[in-house]
Amino acid sequence: MNELLKKFNLSPKYSIKWSNYFDIYKNLLSKYKKKKITLVEIGIGDGGSLYMWRSFLHKKSNIIGVDLNPEAKKLEKDGFKIIIGDQSKKEFWKSFFKKVGKVDILIDDGGHTNIQQITTLVESVNFIKNGGKIIIEDTHTSFMSKKGFNNPSKYSLVSFSSSLIENLHRRNPNIKKKMNTFSKKIFSIEYFDSIVSFNIDEKKCGKTKNLENNKKLKKYFIDYRFKKDLNKNKKNNWFNIFFEKNFSKRSVVYKVYERLLIRKYYNLIKK
Repeated sequence: MNELLKKFNLSPKYSIKWSNYFDIYKNLLSKYKKKKITLVEIGIGDGGSLYMWRSFLHKKSNIIGVDLNPEAKKLEKDGFKIIIGDQSKKEFWKSFFKKVGKVDILIDDGGHTNIQQITTLVESVNFIKNGGKIIIEDTHTSFMSKKGFNNPSKYSLVSFSSSLIENLHRRNPNIKKKMNTFSKKIFSIEYFDSIVSFNIDEKKCGKTKNLENNKKLKKYFIDYRFKKDLNKNKKNNWFNIFFEKNFSKRSVVYKVYERLLIRKYYNLIKK
């Protein structure tokens, strides 16, 4: 059995997690087990997961819980720091980080609405230590129309995070756009069923450089990327052969042809 799942089952308080989370968390968090870190979890309920994190991580790690319910303060008698507040409010996060400073891991298991998830991400990104993570749970709500989530929409966490992918690519000099906070802070984004993990590391987020090796051999290199494919392939129909033979791969007409092919792949996703 997964070690974290064992800790979950042995927790003295009630909690609920999706079954696939334990393998995901094992992969995401195992490297922190031997380090003294600060972990924040939003949406702690009766506190069951706080005990799980404490038994899984380094014994000197600082575990902080955030919840709307004032009754959650009772968990402080067991050594947890509990802060009551609304994760959807920018002002709450300003006050929160003023009190606790930068943290290593922030896990959002709060209300799962668009505004809660996106506000938590945006207002926390500057307060995660290098090598840390913002992990947002229950991101399947980005595709739920029921229970008031009104998704899928461009306002969902998954849609918002998909837009951030462009920000990451601004580190490439071929993309002539100014780097912003997200470009400078988020090194990578990982997607799983119902979890999105934002890997924070400012040290790794500098502008990229195009490197070449064996420059003396450069004159012998032939770039075939945009050359016409004139090989006769019996599996190609007349339509494919016509385009390959008569149009440059860089031409507008060929790009239209490529889009027709790509649409077929999109249709596979929708099935």
